[in-house]
Amino acid sequence: MRAITQDAYGVPEEVFRLDDVDKPEVGDGEVLVRVRAAAVSGSDWHLLRGLPYAARPVVGLRRPRNRVPGLELAGTVEAVGRGVTGTKVGDEVFGWCSGAFCEYAVVPEGQVTAKPANLTPEQAAAVPIAGFTALQAVRDAGRVRAGQKVLVLGASGCVGVYAVQLAKHYGAEVTAVCSAAKADLVTGLGADHVLDYAAGPLTATGFDVVIDLFGNPSLRTLKRLLKRGGTVALVGGTGGRWFMGVDRWLHMPLAARVLGIKARPLVHKDRLDDLVLLRELVEAGAVMPALDRTYPLADAAAAIEDVRRGRVRGHAVVTP
Repeated sequence: MRAITQDAYGVPEEVFRLDDVDKPEVGDGEVLVRVRAAAVSGSDWHLLRGLPYAARPVVGLRRPRNRVPGLELAGTVEAVGRGVTGTKVGDEVFGWCSGAFCEYAVVPEGQVTAKPANLTPEQAAAVPIAGFTALQAVRDAGRVRAGQKVLVLGASGCVGVYAVQLAKHYGAEVTAVCSAAKADLVTGLGADHVLDYAAGPLTATGFDVVIDLFGNPSLRTLKRLLKRGGTVALVGGTGGRWFMGVDRWLHMPLAARVLGIKARPLVHKDRLDDLVLLRELVEAGAVMPALDRTYPLADAAAAIEDVRRGRVRGHAVVTP
């Protein structure tokens, strides 16, 4: 089968190759999925560069532990292993895995579920991990509820578009921060107000919750943005190569308490029950992916670079 392979860390155009590799064999408790689409996100760029360095004991010290990149997929079940009971050949599924930039992927049964009936495979592939992150940021870290005012920093990215919709689903008044060129996107997803991040320092105040997906606001900024006792959900960040901003999670919660606000770091968890919930929300029309671009598998490097540079409005996928 064809697959994107990577044997070293580096920039995508230098380390990605489109190779012919052996088609994987399904094992006990696994399903073989014919990949129809695989999502592209900022996480793919971090993994191909081996950043932050602090993550390398997990992802691979000198080279990627998973030779085939890609973390999210949608496709059709081609074979099932022994012990698989809830999935059968021919089922259309979506979920997460290790190695989705390929034609066939082997996935544990507990990492896929039925594709939302109202989505194409390309749309469905963009749901799992971005959806998990947004759901857990809004529901668990932010604890958003009806009547609250919520600010989403990085609202037009692959996680942000879900965070806006989920905050609206839970009954909040949502202010989205993004570029002016993408204001129509987040407005169409339900944002009540849109602020241009390039227009200068944020002057809006009185928020109950800030979902920080990329902004890295200082504690002084957060104190000004939030009501006393308000909450910031810390998701991702920017910074040095060792920690890329995640090190702020170690000191911000304690410092925030001194300022009378709450800071809750989030490392998302891949959960089948959350994937099922996202499918239900999609089928009910409460949440939808914002698919902007589809690339052929051979252009996976270009897809990752476009996502990293903010050229994509919402989501991008590759198709084998």
